[in-house]
Amino acid sequence: MPPSGVKWDYQIGGAYTPPAGVGIVSRDRSAAPAPGLYNICYVNAFQAQPDATDWWRANHPDLLLKTAAGAPVIDENWNEQLLDVSTDAKRAALAKIVGGWFDDCRAKGFQAVEPDNLDSYSRSQGLLTADQDAAMATELARAAHAAGLAVAQKNTTEFLPRAKTIGFDFAVTEQCGDYDECGKYAAVYGSKVVDVEYDDKGFSAACRAYAGRIAIVRRDLDVSAAGGSSYVDKSC
Repeated sequence: MPPSGVKWDYQIGGAYTPPAGVGIVSRDRSAAPAPGLYNICYVNAFQAQPDATDWWRANHPDLLLKTAAGAPVIDENWNEQLLDVSTDAKRAALAKIVGGWFDDCRAKGFQAVEPDNLDSYSRSQGLLTADQDAAMATELARAAHAAGLAVAQKNTTEFLPRAKTIGFDFAVTEQCGDYDECGKYAAVYGSKVVDVEYDDKGFSAACRAYAGRIAIVRRDLDVSAAGGSSYVDKSC
C-alpha cells in the first residue's frame, strides 16, 4: 500500500529526478522505478498504446475491439484502439498478457500498478458495458496481487461501489479537484488517494479542500519530463 502523508509526482510522460519531499512516483512501465521511493507502474490495460497498435494487430488481432463492419473502435482523444473485453475468454487472454506486464513491473522494483482506461466502455460505441470492464478489472486485480503488487483504481467514480469487490487497494485520480470528486474517492479509500490536476483551478480546489488528506500534484497536460518548455510540477 502507498504511504500516507507524503507528496507524490506523476511522471508517466517521462522520468526525471523527483522534487524534494516526494515519496510516491508513478512512471510508465517502460521506465525504471525511482530509487528509494514508492513506485506505481502505469499500464494502459484497456486500450492499445498508439506505438503498440501494430504489435496488437500482428499478434492478437482478435483482442482489439472492432465494429460489426470490422472498423477499429478508437479513443479519438488519444488515438488508441480499445481492447475487446466483451467475453470471458477474451478477458482471460488479455489478463495473461497484461499480467505479464505486471510481472515485469514487479521485477523492476515497482510496488503497485495503475491500470489505465477502466472506463473504456464509455468510448466503445456501445459495444462494451461497465460490467465487462469491471470483470476485466477484477481479473487484473487478481493478477496484480498474484505478482505481489498493490493495484489502483484509476478514475471512474461510478466504479467506487464495486471497489472492494474488484479488489482495488487505492486510487489514482485525474482532476478530482476540477470535477469535485476528491471526496468520493476519499470516502472509499481514505488517505490512500493520489490526485493529479492539470490546471490551476482544479489544483486550487483540490488543495483548498483536501491538502493533507490526500496527495495532490499539479502537472502539465503532457506530464512532460523536467526541462521541457511545458513542464509544470507543484504540490500542496
